[in-house]
Amino acid sequence: MSKLTLPGLIDPHVHLRDPNQTHKEDFYTGTAAALAGGYTTIIDMPNNQNPITSKEALVTKIASARQKVVCDIGFYFGSLGDNLSEFDKVKNTVLGLKLYLNKTTGNFLVDTKNLSRLFSTFPKNLPILVHVEEDVIETVLQVVSQTQHKTHICHITAAELTQIIKAKEQGLPVTCGVTPHHLFLTEDDAQTLGPYGLVKPKLRSKKDVLFLWEHLNFIDVIESDHAPHTKEEKEGKEPPYGLPGLETTLPLLLTAALEKRLTIEDIIRLCHTNPSKIFGIPADTKTFVEADTDISYVIENKNLLTKCGWSPFNGWSVKGKVSRVVLHDREVYKNGTILAPCGSGKIITS
Repeated sequence: MSKLTLPGLIDPHVHLRDPNQTHKEDFYTGTAAALAGGYTTIIDMPNNQNPITSKEALVTKIASARQKVVCDIGFYFGSLGDNLSEFDKVKNTVLGLKLYLNKTTGNFLVDTKNLSRLFSTFPKNLPILVHVEEDVIETVLQVVSQTQHKTHICHITAAELTQIIKAKEQGLPVTCGVTPHHLFLTEDDAQTLGPYGLVKPKLRSKKDVLFLWEHLNFIDVIESDHAPHTKEEKEGKEPPYGLPGLETTLPLLLTAALEKRLTIEDIIRLCHTNPSKIFGIPADTKTFVEADTDISYVIENKNLLTKCGWSPFNGWSVKGKVSRVVLHDREVYKNGTILAPCGSGKIITS
């Protein structure tokens, strides 16, 4: 058995659905899934059923988290362009501002005409994150050029990465993240998965996926975009977009490392070092993850801790299993069992 020790992984892009949609996921089940996947810190998105666009909504959400989380967690603020007076009230609490420029879950959409004002008003020391697809990325990059506000472009595909590479070469303060489903699944898988492959941005061609792998050095972060929905919702008349990913990301990456598609150093850079730097997550040498890289197993829905109980990678064979997680010198996960009590995770603030 070969034991690999990694620093605690950081996932800067999750949707835990708590409060108000806890039938999909809640702060306990979501953070338990995070530990099982080797993540010791996650950052939760603001597009809840009641969007996190006011200090009051943020305080309510954090109060719920304090009672339940078993790993560390931070939060983003949201905006539709009409709550700029709230920014100053939350600037010491949130880790960034999330803006949606394309339609996605919750239809939490920002008019591009408001972008310059939003970028100019939000505190300069905190990043702005954008859901932006190929039709509007040029507009966003123009605003970044004008304001020089550090900006993180979420869940990119090849179309967005092409533009991001040019922006980086021009010296713009942009970073970007890619999801495991955009690295490991294609539009062919989307056909097979049906509603379980519906995601924004949509899954792309094999050629597009290859482009991401070939330009991994331009990508800053691997983010799961963990977006759980129930099986009933996915199999309904209007299935929602989104896929869970907290428990499957690291096994997929470790398997890819054994196949020489990337290195362990790449995994550390993409899942720890860069997220820590970009989002201001303090490093802790007493927080680490142990994985057994000799263990081969099949990802099965029945073994997942996420409340939604399914994965687009169900049936995939992987090699590399999280065996132990230590958070701030305390053993919180071991061989499939959550050892951390509810509410023991820290709330990370800016």
